[in-house]
Amino acid sequence: MRLEAQARAEGFAAMGVCRPDAIGHVPAELAAFIGQGLHGQMSWLAERMGWRGDPAQLWPEARSIVVLAESYSPDLDPRENLKRPDVGNVSVYARGKDYHDIVKKRLKRLARWLIAEAGGEVKVFVDTAPLAEKPLGQAAGLGWQGKHTNLLSRDLGNWFFLGSIFTTLDLPEDVAETDHCGSCRACLDACPTEAFLGPYRMDARRCISYLTIEHRGPVDVELRARMGNRIYGCDDCLAACPWNKFAVDASDMRYAARDDLSAPDLRDLVRLDDASFRARFSGSPIKRIGRDRFVRNVLYAIGNSEDRSLMDPAKALRADSDPAVADAARWAVERLSSRSQS
Repeated sequence: MRLEAQARAEGFAAMGVCRPDAIGHVPAELAAFIGQGLHGQMSWLAERMGWRGDPAQLWPEARSIVVLAESYSPDLDPRENLKRPDVGNVSVYARGKDYHDIVKKRLKRLARWLIAEAGGEVKVFVDTAPLAEKPLGQAAGLGWQGKHTNLLSRDLGNWFFLGSIFTTLDLPEDVAETDHCGSCRACLDACPTEAFLGPYRMDARRCISYLTIEHRGPVDVELRARMGNRIYGCDDCLAACPWNKFAVDASDMRYAARDDLSAPDLRDLVRLDDASFRARFSGSPIKRIGRDRFVRNVLYAIGNSEDRSLMDPAKALRADSDPAVADAARWAVERLSSRSQS
């Protein structure tokens, strides 16, 4: 198919096509996830649930959905930083340029090519609409939702982003992918906070990615020590997947880790004020969580570091204007103090 060849020429690692009604209903797992309150503070997930089950409601004129995968496979195992408690560990996808910007521009170029070649109308989406992107990816044959709930591919592993092009064109649809996890539970066993209630079932309220990115306010004390030095996101369940032996290199160097995010010094990060935070993370997905939430995460990492030289910068934030930062600073100081006395 010429469209697939053009998609690969644009840098996408894989492409599939499904109908807007391919899902047909709100996925049962998602409905249960929301119904049981496992989504925590992510209230936006509960909004427009009808759209998540029926993408046709988003744009009734659409006849086909082109789902595309963009690889961001890391050069090194992201868990290596976990052995260095003096540095922060940032999720692989956030160590480089914000993928939203990169993928959306690539989608728009491919969409313009499709219009020029075949006509029709298009709309592009990358985390910008209430879409069940992972079920759509499975319906388009790109992969299946693994036991860690992320999309997983026999050809790409699980290090890839998803984007979609809705079009009024009738395109040949692909065969949906089936589950190939088998009896493996490597991802479930890798979770440091035991966030998985079982295969394909997650309690986001215990997930470190959720806690460091989406959760506002203090994190439960019981979970703070388990966060280790993870200051933005967590890759443990993804990195544990054996299908990653088929991962392909990222096609865009902008996904490569910035020098200051490969193994950032906690001492530098904890001193960030709002202005310096915004300057440092310009063009990074980290910027969206704001200085307060980020420094809160850094303070938890400092409390877990056993490095008493980090005591003074933590002490300086015990009276921070943000209550969660001040609470995290007091916790870090108390934890470092108790460890030094034991």
